[in-house]
Amino acid sequence: MKIYTKTGDRGETAFLDGRRVSKGEPRVDAYGEVDELGAWIGIVRAAGDKLDPDVIDMLTAIQRDLFALGARLADPSARIAEKVKKVALDDESVRKLEEWIDRFELELPPLRQFILAGGSPAGAALHLARTVCRRAERRIVALGVEALDATMLAYINRLSDLLFVMARVVNHRAGLSEIEW
Repeated sequence: MKIYTKTGDRGETAFLDGRRVSKGEPRVDAYGEVDELGAWIGIVRAAGDKLDPDVIDMLTAIQRDLFALGARLADPSARIAEKVKKVALDDESVRKLEEWIDRFELELPPLRQFILAGGSPAGAALHLARTVCRRAERRIVALGVEALDATMLAYINRLSDLLFVMARVVNHRAGLSEIEW
């Protein structure tokens, strides 16, 4: 299979149900933002020799979930999502993120003020991933919450919280102090 198909040369792409749409379509924009988020998390994982194994494992799981979220967004008719276990995002997926947040927060000093993004390269990249996550969330919400699975919204919202806490933990474990605003 060739990587190029030439089917997008006129500014169109296809949803998973085969329907052709403009690459400027809001749903395409939303799953493009999710794709960018997954790439930023890949940048963080690239610092693997400086990350603890628990963080690497979580980031890998998150990337898999983001592929599932992107697939669900690319499947507005929900023809594929209901049949393919790999694209399942459910309440347990959200609970898993909450458990990770709670576990990380036990390691951290209480947050009393806003902090400036930065720290280690991995910590700074996690802060950037958090902002991309928030942008993806805005694009998803713009599709209309009534047209979306509530779990997708909860997942992306909770993920930005986790990325913030994870940035703090990575920096804390590296012995770097936070700079308060």
